[in-house]
Amino acid sequence: MLWRDIIYQYDGTFDGLLCCIYESYTKKEHPTAFYGDGDEMFSLFETRTVVTERAHAERIARSLRKLSPDVLPFLRRVFLTCLDEKELAIYRFVVKLYREGAPYLTRLSDDTYQPLLRAVRHLSAETEHLRGFLRFSVFDGMLGAEIEPKNRVLPLLRGHFCERCHDETFFIYDRTHREALLYSDGCSRIVPLDAFEMAPPDDEEAAYRRLWKRFYDTIAIHERENPRTRMTHMPKRYWNTMTEFQSENDVPPLPPA
Repeated sequence: MLWRDIIYQYDGTFDGLLCCIYESYTKKEHPTAFYGDGDEMFSLFETRTVVTERAHAERIARSLRKLSPDVLPFLRRVFLTCLDEKELAIYRFVVKLYREGAPYLTRLSDDTYQPLLRAVRHLSAETEHLRGFLRFSVFDGMLGAEIEPKNRVLPLLRGHFCERCHDETFFIYDRTHREALLYSDGCSRIVPLDAFEMAPPDDEEAAYRRLWKRFYDTIAIHERENPRTRMTHMPKRYWNTMTEFQSENDVPPLPPA
């Protein structure tokens, strides 16, 4: 029986993608693209909506765990990356893994496997950067921060900041993916947030921001300034949400002593 080409539309979750893989094998279909709900689709191929069913997702998950306990956590991380057509890349990887078995996981230079490894390394590096570069501000007693990551890093930042700020109430808003990590009273969740604009700082918060910027500028050794090295250790794309790089005009002046 020939496998037929098709496009899958799913709910955009990892379990939904596993269900797409299940459908592919049970219905002998070859997906040429994956679209999340709400994505615009332009194709001559047949399109079918795949409903997420926990039992189907778990069946694929069990089969992957049998091959290696590390595969599923790895693929979950790939799913968080900004890899182009990541669903198709994951699907092709799983097809090869099923065909060749666990030994395939040692072929790190494989054309299908290598892009996934690179994407996960990029995700891990960005997560590590944001653990240090994220800046909280205080809004009505709540800590708040904004980030502009390329990857969906909130699930990976969740444990770090919930543990570090366990006695606080805070949120971290991801401008790129329009979602927020919310934490309060020991509970956290990640929610979609399409329309959000950070409130302007009040006088007290503005004063602390200016103090922090003044401290940052004061400890700098201007004679040894090296912009290239600075951008190596602190990439410029993170500066937009870091307090020390904000313009002096962004906050009111400090009150007189």
